Amino acid sequence: MSLAKKLASQTAIYGVSSIVGRVVNFLLVPMYTARFAAAEYGIVTGLFAYVSFLNVVFTYGMETTYFRFANRPGTDRQELYDRSLTMLLLSSVVLTLLLLLLARPLMGLLGLPPGHEHYAYWIAAILGLDALAALPFARLRLENKARKFATIRLANIGLNVGLNLFFIIACPDILAGKYLLGLQPLVRAIYDPSIGVGYVFISNAAASAFTLLLLGRELTDFSFRLNLEPLRPMLRYAYPIMLMGLAGMVNETLDRILLPMWLPKNFYPGQSSLTAVGVYGACYKLSILMSLVIQAFKYAAEPFFFAQSTDQNSPRTFALVLKWFTLCCAMLFVGVSVNLDLVAKLFLHGNEYLQGLAVVPVLLLANLFLGVYWNLSVWFKLTDKTYYGTYISFGGAVLTIALNFLLIPLLGYMGSALATLACYFMMAALCWWLGERHFPVPYPVARLLVWVLVAVAVVAISWYVPVAPGWGRYGFHALLTLGFVGLVAAVEGRRLRSI
Repeated sequence: MSLAKKLASQTAIYGVSSIVGRVVNFLLVPMYTARFAAAEYGIVTGLFAYVSFLNVVFTYGMETTYFRFANRPGTDRQELYDRSLTMLLLSSVVLTLLLLLLARPLMGLLGLPPGHEHYAYWIAAILGLDALAALPFARLRLENKARKFATIRLANIGLNVGLNLFFIIACPDILAGKYLLGLQPLVRAIYDPSIGVGYVFISNAAASAFTLLLLGRELTDFSFRLNLEPLRPMLRYAYPIMLMGLAGMVNETLDRILLPMWLPKNFYPGQSSLTAVGVYGACYKLSILMSLVIQAFKYAAEPFFFAQSTDQNSPRTFALVLKWFTLCCAMLFVGVSVNLDLVAKLFLHGNEYLQGLAVVPVLLLANLFLGVYWNLSVWFKLTDKTYYGTYISFGGAVLTIALNFLLIPLLGYMGSALATLACYFMMAALCWWLGERHFPVPYPVARLLVWVLVAVAVVAISWYVPVAPGWGRYGFHALLTLGFVGLVAAVEGRRLRSI
């Protein structure tokens, strides 16, 4: 249990930076929409959508590869770090230069006229700097330096937010004479109003550069080592992870691209397809509460799993981790879904968004199965069969596209939500089935499925048992939530104490 406690503690520390980052990015959206026209903000949305895919290409699975090879017996970790960072440095320079050279055609793909190439320059800088920071961050995780990891991440977030507020709010207001008139000469010297929305990218790039400074010790403790022979097995291990990451981005983001394309006209009376996408996107953000837990867990668990791989009791440890991860996510699923009317009041404003709330429990459950899949995927990472992860992820991508094509015309954005659930459930089930044949782990699958079904039943009761709105409804939902948590504690708590 000391191992489990250590994993839980580090998950909480990593979770601080992950949760703060997601929340802050969400809170910046009202500022952007208030200060920029929709067309300008569309540039931000479009470019950062590409960033999510290009980040996978720039790092090409080297973080997970570094963890795997660092935990092999007899590995010289310093030499491994030198070789890996050398590879990332060279590839980042090449890819960044390539983006700079292709800036004009890339902006054309977004429908932007010539003269906007500087957006691509800043995006290239962000991608290159973040790729260079990836391996030093991975080293901190490998060395269990969770506090330093979180501190640097939070410093990055703080600087990014501060620069956004300065360039997007303070500088225009000072020039407009709203306050701090004495600073106008300074602001005129450093601020160019014509850049406009570009300051979003400049702020992000500056924060990424500052992050590298904070990682100075990890970067200076590095010797350039270019030896292709030892890198070949690492690249063979890494490229399926990159393909898996790209397929994962399809599973995560493609539905919001396909929805306006395949939604029939007037499916939602009086609403355009873009309105439907807005409703779905806003409600989708509520499912982030589950993905935050998964992200925080992932930061701590990946090096943990590799470190435990040589322990003869590791299968039992992996089974225990999956069990309590699933139970915690099931309680979160119930807590948010049952009390969704209250949660929506805190995060969503405007009645038009409330009509899409039914997708939230579906998406929360989908993310629960994504977390289960991530736990189960340890078998192909430890057996160096990462190509199985690629097959599973691409299978999920095909299923996502097919079900969106079939269900969007019939069910609208609920079809997209159900496609996401089906995709992640299929990936988890297939990963477990294959794992049983290559790396058996005594996962309590039947027991966990029962708990998930009980959680779904509790949510269904809260949605379909009529209770008048008001304090009585809130009280009923609170009792259902506490009842489920109490049931889990009563049944599983005794097992936990006996371990």
